[in-house]
Amino acid sequence: MSLAALAPDEAAARWSSPSFLKEEQDVARRSTLPFLTTSPYTDQTHLLDLSTVNRHCQLLARALTVMTSIRTDYATAPYIEAFNWEEVMTNLRWLLKEEAYEWSQRSFYVVVFRSQIPPTTDRSHLSLLDRASHEEAVKGGGLLKYWFGVPDGAGRNLATCVWRDTDDAKRGSAGKGHRRASAATKGLYTEWHIERLQLSIGDRAEHWTINDWRD
Repeated sequence: MSLAALAPDEAAARWSSPSFLKEEQDVARRSTLPFLTTSPYTDQTHLLDLSTVNRHCQLLARALTVMTSIRTDYATAPYIEAFNWEEVMTNLRWLLKEEAYEWSQRSFYVVVFRSQIPPTTDRSHLSLLDRASHEEAVKGGGLLKYWFGVPDGAGRNLATCVWRDTDDAKRGSAGKGHRRASAATKGLYTEWHIERLQLSIGDRAEHWTINDWRD
């Protein structure tokens, strides 16, 4: 079943399920096609065209297909503890070995959006806004991963993006879709804030860190 046919919460839950992650990991490892699913949205206009990014970004995007939350309180937990980063890096090292690629140190830009919305809110409008803004971001280039969860009982949630760099993030968030989504936060969310982080991956992907971003 295409995730595009599911409701937002159903899509997020299905996308985070072990069976779907294993399926996506297998596809990412075998695929020689230029397009990769990097978000809960599976329509063609939401896929990453691997031919538009360099080899480091291609490999990281493929490794990130296994990214998922590992804590039920991911919406409020420290970011580095909320996801299976060790598994992502193991996947990256596997890809490097398979393709005999020498990885050198690289840093990537990470954006985290934490929010709270009244549990009774109709989120269908937000889903449409999110889909439109993601399509814009993909078109702008350099978006390697987009993940969002399901609101908890208090309406708290987390969404996150991994970008090639800050220029891509600025370009990807400059369109009409993002402006509409940003405007919606003022009227629908009771609380929200953004974290800017740096994912640094060392030579041969043997070590990695996630720290606050510094301009």
